[in-house]
Amino acid sequence: MESLHDRPECADRQREADAPCAVAARPYVLAATIMASGIASVTGSIILITLPLIQRDLGASYGSLQWISNGYTLFLSALILIGGGAGDRYGRRRIFVIGIGIFTIASIACGFAPTSEILIAGRIVQGIGAALMVPQSLAIIAASFPKDIRGRAIGLWASVSALTTAIGPSLGGVLLDATSWRAAFWITPPFALIVLYLALRYVPESRNEEETGALDWRGAILAALGFGLLTLGLTALSEGGGTTRPLALIGAGALFVILFIWSERSAHNALMPPKLFTNRRFAGANAMTVCLYGALGAVLFLLPFDLIGRRGLNATEVGLTMLPLGVIIGLLSRPMAGLAEDYGGRLFLTIGSAIAAAAMIWMSFNTLGYWTGVIGPLVLLAFGMSFVFSPLSTMVMNSVSDNQTGTASGVNNAASRIAGLFAVAIVGAVTATLFAGGGQGLEFGQFPDSASPAYAAVEDRFVRAHSIALLVAASWAVIAAFLSWFMIGPDPEE
Repeated sequence: MESLHDRPECADRQREADAPCAVAARPYVLAATIMASGIASVTGSIILITLPLIQRDLGASYGSLQWISNGYTLFLSALILIGGGAGDRYGRRRIFVIGIGIFTIASIACGFAPTSEILIAGRIVQGIGAALMVPQSLAIIAASFPKDIRGRAIGLWASVSALTTAIGPSLGGVLLDATSWRAAFWITPPFALIVLYLALRYVPESRNEEETGALDWRGAILAALGFGLLTLGLTALSEGGGTTRPLALIGAGALFVILFIWSERSAHNALMPPKLFTNRRFAGANAMTVCLYGALGAVLFLLPFDLIGRRGLNATEVGLTMLPLGVIIGLLSRPMAGLAEDYGGRLFLTIGSAIAAAAMIWMSFNTLGYWTGVIGPLVLLAFGMSFVFSPLSTMVMNSVSDNQTGTASGVNNAASRIAGLFAVAIVGAVTATLFAGGGQGLEFGQFPDSASPAYAAVEDRFVRAHSIALLVAASWAVIAAFLSWFMIGPDPEE
């Protein structure tokens, strides 16, 4: 089999004004896409460590904390489809560079935000930049590497991206303790500038020459309204004050989602082309993505509240606690990609999802000690996700034609982000409802002084709410395992 350096890539797409498209450019193409994916992932993961710290510093409510996480994810999820389509039409490198610029400026603004409201606004702009940047990462790889070596290129991308994501929160935790939560936003701009240089110097321009006409802005608006209202309604359930308003918002969001699906059937340049979902493997892989990445997002949201609030760890210790998750995924993703090519992706996706579900069930026994109740299940979770991370991305990209890689990447990225968005809102509502102020008018994640007579009762309510929310997440991973086996079906060569 050819190596990643054996032949020139995308010669048929090379244009006079494009960046270099020679064999020698391949490492730089991978470096740019890996770093871009890494800073977007770090931004999403490190913020989870900062939430309890922001809660103390800015006096943010539990609902505001969810929006600091979800404001980024919502706009990333809703607009990532536009980002993928824009890359296919106007040039993947061009949209990639624009997204990096917006993301960098917004990151700096978040680092100086004086209130939770301004921080939420900055996170929204970050999400817009990431929506343009993220789908181009996989699409650029798919456009630059032929199918026979693309799987290994994606495996390397997945492996190094996971390692970057793992190291980011760990180093970030040290910075947070040495400075403040604001350092979480100051560490990404220098890396974003390096990505910008690599993209302009080495990444070849590519586009789908068959795409003409305007982008599907009607679909983008309907998607943003639908997902936004659903998230707003689910988040409102965690803030108390009755169910009438939350249910109305959820109903309105569901209506807009239905209108979005209907709109896509008649749109000339649909963001989410219905014909893609007639491909059983593409549809199954994305359905599985929603369930499994939703489960993972729920775990990553819940864990810092337990580690910082109940177990008393600082930001550095939380970062080091989460380090094995990314390191194991990073080290195993590339070899798993090769094994999945040999033995079939469906087997790996099913086994990985089942292992992840078992890890979440184990983690729900959170009265266990630190090593047996946190580190043990995190290592098992990482092992399970390493089975899935690269084979799932490869399956999605190889199930469509080369002209549709940007759209396919956008759809799959949207699926994973929307899953995380709803997961945070759902487990937020579950934990807030079950915790119910801890009997002391507190919000989930807040504890009285350990010497207080009320501490034991508050801790008991927290543990129960936290445990049940983790079991909800585990149920989604179980569904992912069933979907991967029964919906995706065997590989064509099997």
